[in-house]
Order: sequence, then structure tokens, then C-alpha cells
Amino acid sequence: MSQVTARPVPPVSVRVPAQGGLPIVVDSPHSGTGYPADFGYSAPFALLRRGEDLYVDKLYEHAPDFGATFIAANFPRAYIDPNRLLADIDAALLDAPWPGEVAAGPKTKLGIGLIWRLLGDVPIYDRKLPVAEVQQRIERCWRPYHAALAAAIEGAYRQHGAVWHLNVHSMPDDSYARLKLPVKPLADFVLGDLDGRTAGEPLLALIEGVLREHGYSVARNDPFKGVEIIARNGRPAEARHSLQIEVKRSCYADVERHAPNDGFARVQRALDAMLAALAAHVRRQLPPAA
Repeated sequence: MSQVTARPVPPVSVRVPAQGGLPIVVDSPHSGTGYPADFGYSAPFALLRRGEDLYVDKLYEHAPDFGATFIAANFPRAYIDPNRLLADIDAALLDAPWPGEVAAGPKTKLGIGLIWRLLGDVPIYDRKLPVAEVQQRIERCWRPYHAALAAAIEGAYRQHGAVWHLNVHSMPDDSYARLKLPVKPLADFVLGDLDGRTAGEPLLALIEGVLREHGYSVARNDPFKGVEIIARNGRPAEARHSLQIEVKRSCYADVERHAPNDGFARVQRALDAMLAALAAHVRRQLPPAA
């Protein structure tokens, strides 16, 4: 039995600085909680919510105060994942062949491609999805999200000749097990730049330094290197820097109660300091105003 409550919310929210805008874009593609009425899942709702990047949109809500444009998805990633290629189709989900390109990637093999099939080992659906239903999700959610993100990034780049983009997420404490990797301690924050391909070293060093100064452990590209969004937008040789940031959920949230914990304010202060340092760095890189 579905526990979805229909909510007339737009697929994406965009907040811009009131003044002093900088070529900084922050996007949270996985914090959406507006579960559409046509989801039609069969998995337990509490389990479905484990896919949310819980409260990440709240952690970064001060981003416009530091000159950044902040973009957040309002739909849940299990419904359709904006951090996937459109060709990342899980054929096992569909009731007919997909009419377009199919190029299933590693995430699809884990059951978490463009349309999620699994939550761990639990199927999300007890039915096959019609091709038309998936196409509607793409048109209603995936395309508007990417249109908003592209408008922000390309607009900043046209105006300033450079852009700094942070793609922000949270990660479960058992991330290594979920990814079917050898289990070891998980850092508090993981910075992903696809092993140096999507962001310059000064950006990583700055963010890593601020987070460490606030007492957090930081890893690079382990276990999360970044996926489609930073791959699409990060070209540091062209002054287009795109970095994925993951924060461990237990640092700031009680996952079982779906509520902030005592660490929330501390994490948010560290992120505010990080954004302030990034804003200062960006101002130093930009030419003086005419």
C-alpha cells in the first residue's frame, strides 16, 4: 500500500543571492521529499526514505548569503535520479524495450540507475514500469532539474569566465557495504573530483582545509568519486570547477527518526565557513570590476 501524499510542488527550487552574486553554484540533487502520487512503489516507505540525502538542502540553506546560487531537487532520487545519464536505463524494470539509447553503468548494476530498482536487496516495485511512465518522469523532473542547473552554471560562466560548482550529498555510515566494497572506516566528508578530472587542486585543498580545521576527517574519491553531474560540468582547464561533497549522515542527523541530531549546527557552521572561504577565493580569482 502506497504511503505517498501528493504535494503540488515544483520539481526544482532555485535560490539566488539577494546581492553580491558570485560564480558559485551549489546543487543538491538528492534531498527531495516530495513523493509523487504516481510513484507506485511497493517497498516499505521507511526503507524508501533511506535513499534521501536527508536535510542536505537545510545544511546548505545559507549558500545564497555567500553569493552562491542554490539549486535543490524536490522529487526523491528513488523516483528518478538526476545524477544519472538518461541512457542509464535498467532494462529489468521495464515492461517493453526502451526506445532510446541504453548504456547501463555501474550504479544500474547495483539497482540504482536512472530509475531505482532496489533498496539494498529489496525491490522497490512489484510491477514492471511502462516506458511512457519513465519518459514522463524524465520530462517532469530530470529535464527541469538539469535545465535549472545548466542555466545557473552557464550564466555564471558567461558573466565571469569561470565557475565553481559544488554538487552536495550525504552518505550513509555503511556506504562501503552498500557499494559492495571492502568495509573500512568512512571519513566524515568525502570530496569527489573523478580522480582529479573535474576540479582544480586549489579548490579541493581549500575545502579540505576548512573542514579539517573544524575537526572533521576528509577523504578524496573514496568511496565516492562523483557521477554524472560533475562529469558533465567539470573542466578545470577551462576554469569550470565541479566538485562533489559527501557528508556522513550520522554527523548531523538521526536517520531512524529522520531528524537533525545534536551535530547538525556544528556541521552547518563548518559548511558556512567553507562557503565563506570559497567566496573569498573566488573574489581573488576574478578580475577587478571596471
